[in-house]
Amino acid sequence: MMTLLKQMQDAVRARSEYRRTVDEIRRMPLDVALDLDIYQGDADRIARDAVYGR
Repeated sequence: MMTLLKQMQDAVRARSEYRRTVDEIRRMPLDVALDLDIYQGDADRIARDAVYGR
């Protein structure tokens, strides 16, 4: 039972981190995004790779 609870907590934590990362990328000023070579339209993919791995 504790393993299931831990897995659920980890999933909720990862989803929260994913959403926060997507939001940060989308709110990033364009000049900063260009300097970092980030296309803001790829925010979902970038966040997914960062949080869940490739």
